[in-house]
Amino acid sequence: MKKLVLAISTLCISVTAVLAADDPIATRKRIMDSTAAAAGLSAALMKGEIEYNPTIAKAAILTLGASAATFGDYFPEGSGEGQTTASPKIWEDADGFKAALAKFTTDTSAALEASGKDGPADLDAFKAAVGPVMSNCRSCHEAFRVQN
Repeated sequence: MKKLVLAISTLCISVTAVLAADDPIATRKRIMDSTAAAAGLSAALMKGEIEYNPTIAKAAILTLGASAATFGDYFPEGSGEGQTTASPKIWEDADGFKAALAKFTTDTSAALEASGKDGPADLDAFKAAVGPVMSNCRSCHEAFRVQN
């Protein structure tokens, strides 16, 4: 079961990137959909809406990590036009955006390491591991996303 959940999580990110490789807006939307699903699952676990399971927690963390590792590659110059909520600030403050992505990557890497081979042992360990990652989502959206 654990291997299946992890494989599906990784596959979702990989297929997303391959399917939309020629369209950076579509690719980043698909990666963000995966990120949003993992964040929603994480929030439900943290709130007790879903019974804690280390395998599910690990899958959420792996998905967030895969997103962090790939997301920044899909913001080439000129890809701020069209059907996107990417803020022009991404290109105006490229260093700030890169720093936000680096923090996201660092925090997801730390969460992956803290979660061990089988996932965080309990809900408190999961909250400690994934809490900083979730803060990244919020701060990046506030700074680099057009609010609808």
